[in-house]
Amino acid sequence: MTAPTRRLSLLLLEDDPRLAPVVAELLSDVYDVTLVADGAVALEHALTGEFDLLVLDRRVPTLDGLEVVRRLRARHVATPVLLLTALGTTADLVAGLDAGADDYLVKPFELDELLARLRALTRDHTGPEKQLGRWTYHPGSGEIHSPYTGRILLTVREDALLGMLAAEPGRVFSRPQILAAVFPHGEAEGTVDAYVHYLRRKTDRDLIETVRGRGYRLGNP
Repeated sequence: MTAPTRRLSLLLLEDDPRLAPVVAELLSDVYDVTLVADGAVALEHALTGEFDLLVLDRRVPTLDGLEVVRRLRARHVATPVLLLTALGTTADLVAGLDAGADDYLVKPFELDELLARLRALTRDHTGPEKQLGRWTYHPGSGEIHSPYTGRILLTVREDALLGMLAAEPGRVFSRPQILAAVFPHGEAEGTVDAYVHYLRRKTDRDLIETVRGRGYRLGNP
């Protein structure tokens, strides 16, 4: 007899009294949902390590969603995070990535899109180990090992981008190609540049090579 599949647990931080119960109820068809309305409470829950996914509204009482993500990443909590925000500018995207979020969704949104993004954050794409110069990388694992400092955590999108480049080391990928494969939800091409910037900052600036006028390819760190 096949054992039943465990439902993933999801922490939802949302303080809008109209939106929160609606989203929580809809997500509960797929996930075991815990709903909180305060950032400090969300941080306390997330630090237990009991959740598979975190969906955090950016503007909430006590601690905003960005600060919750920053504190989690500072304590090496790698649980995938999707930020919900009414702020949809490139600067807001960069702020979310800088904090350590894996993805973001601008309000108002469709439930189907929210579910699709959550599925992408939990999909297992782990591949065989790759040596990138002196760096060791397992595609889909959410981490890369530095020859200097050891394990470095990657967000889901950073991992997907690096995995795409590492799969075909000599190939130049254009921004539209990367957008279609890694960010299939209509983001601007500047999103690719932002993720490349953060990958370089976390690892080695030579890990990803810019090919002027064409795009990016795996470098030689």
